[in-house]
Amino acid sequence: MRQNEFSAPSVGDGMESAVYEPELGQLPDVSEKDAEKVNTTGTTTIGITTDEGVVIATDMRASLGGRFVSNKNVQKVEQIHPSGALTLVGSVGGAQSFIRSLRAEVNLYEARRGEDMNIEALATLAGNFARGGPFFAINPILGGVDDDGHHVYSIDPAGGVMEDDYTVTGSGLTVAYGTLEREYSDDLTIDEAKQVAASGVKAAVERDTGSGNGVFLAEVTEEGVDINGHKDFDEVL
Repeated sequence: MRQNEFSAPSVGDGMESAVYEPELGQLPDVSEKDAEKVNTTGTTTIGITTDEGVVIATDMRASLGGRFVSNKNVQKVEQIHPSGALTLVGSVGGAQSFIRSLRAEVNLYEARRGEDMNIEALATLAGNFARGGPFFAINPILGGVDDDGHHVYSIDPAGGVMEDDYTVTGSGLTVAYGTLEREYSDDLTIDEAKQVAASGVKAAVERDTGSGNGVFLAEVTEEGVDINGHKDFDEVL
């Protein structure tokens, strides 16, 4: 039988299999020198679960190669689900594309099934996208609320999905984790969790050059997602 001339080559044809490869041409290789020109978020992002919901906090800085501040007012947490939010960590373009893709899948799921995707399924989908898609250097936090409870997941660049009571990602994580280890408890109210998360971001921006310029706080409950930015940490501490 004659092979369809438009069919994708198989691995046996000497071609690597890649689900997200373009139909024509190939994805560009990004060298270390090229990476220095990419807008990156540097970043400190924090997710905390409470009995009332989930709190996500991020700084506001974007940089070029970690050496030049290219934007001082980046919103690094976005709503992607009626009761779920995701942070932007890594390259700005890759993170924005990742969020658009997940939003589309969430909307498609609701349209087909007449119900919202649960957060565990969304985390699994995010991990699959991170592992198989052309999303450059992402390491987001997913926080959400569903019928099974309140959830915080970290998604690593290789597609690993890990749930925890609280987590930190980004270049300022080592400093922020110290603050959370000291201030976190499992009986925090959502307002107390906001203060703890903001405190963690503030500690990170003091030492991490990739983080700075304020804090965005997202409050995620069964009623939805509320995101607010604060240039002055004293507004929330």
